[in-house]
Amino acid sequence: MMHVARQGRTKVADTEQVAASLLKLARADKGLSQRALAAAAEVPHSTVARIESGAMQPTLPLLYRLLAAAGLEPRIRLEPYDDHDDVLDTLAEEFPDRQQQMGAARDDMVTALRGTTRHAG
Repeated sequence: MMHVARQGRTKVADTEQVAASLLKLARADKGLSQRALAAAAEVPHSTVARIESGAMQPTLPLLYRLLAAAGLEPRIRLEPYDDHDDVLDTLAEEFPDRQQQMGAARDDMVTALRGTTRHAG
């Protein structure tokens, strides 16, 4: 029997941001504003803004059209499913107290590092 993967919340959240991230990277790479990219792709500025904000998920043809307007071409490659994030999500659900402790430790470390970098100059 074939195993069917079920994405956990981390991977679902990341997947929902793919189009937004690709457009932002494309615009940054080419030095384009949202308006310039929209004009080049002949779509309303609001379309680019909504995709980048996550309010809209484009179809693949629309995403390809927007990226082509930036002079880029996406290449899709299939790889075996990596369940690393799903395993971490499961552990977080099974041990919520530990997850909170680790989050607090991470926040403390970031705060300490920020304090160090402010005084390093």
